[in-house]
Amino acid sequence: GSNPALPAEMPFSQAHFEHVCQKYGDPDQLAKYDTYFVDSITVLSRLCLTWAKSQPAAFSDRTGKADLRGAYGLLGSEMIGALTHLQHVRDKHVIYVCILEEKIDDFNRRIYQLQLEGAKTSAELPGVLDEVITLAILKADDGSPYRAFVTGADNTWGFPSKDRSGRLDPIEEPHLGKLIAKCLGRNGQDAPPPSAAFAQSSPFTESQE
Repeated sequence: GSNPALPAEMPFSQAHFEHVCQKYGDPDQLAKYDTYFVDSITVLSRLCLTWAKSQPAAFSDRTGKADLRGAYGLLGSEMIGALTHLQHVRDKHVIYVCILEEKIDDFNRRIYQLQLEGAKTSAELPGVLDEVITLAILKADDGSPYRAFVTGADNTWGFPSKDRSGRLDPIEEPHLGKLIAKCLGRNGQDAPPPSAAFAQSSPFTESQE
């Protein structure tokens, strides 16, 4: 829907919403979907930066030359505005996919962060979202690798993670259906089973048995 606080010339205003409905059809056609995937916001940020560099805010009023500070400022506000608008979709699950970037900081420590254009979106996005989950390859006690969702904010690997629901364990089975069900306080028994490869190599199957 629209944001009634925005003027007609702004994205997500009532006028913009009516334009989109006229072009793409009745929004009731989306009622059959429970989950939206945005894959990926890494690419979305690159497209947004390309657009921002062409806008008047990306050029100096005094010299007319390109001003990257203006472009990145516009990028940050547009990205956060769009993602926050989607966050208000309360009757759907909205899942953002993002590349995880590994870096070495000035103190020679390994750090992980979201791969996004501009610092503003990367810094503010975790505050917008209810859940921040990192899909990682961990090692079991016997040294064998397995995939898992890391959800704990204070995890030892330094992965960006957060659980606003308070229902998740610090490490969860990498199964989105069960994860969503657990966030909602459901048992998740109606979720499809994990793949055979995961069942053979993961410690989660053993704990469930």
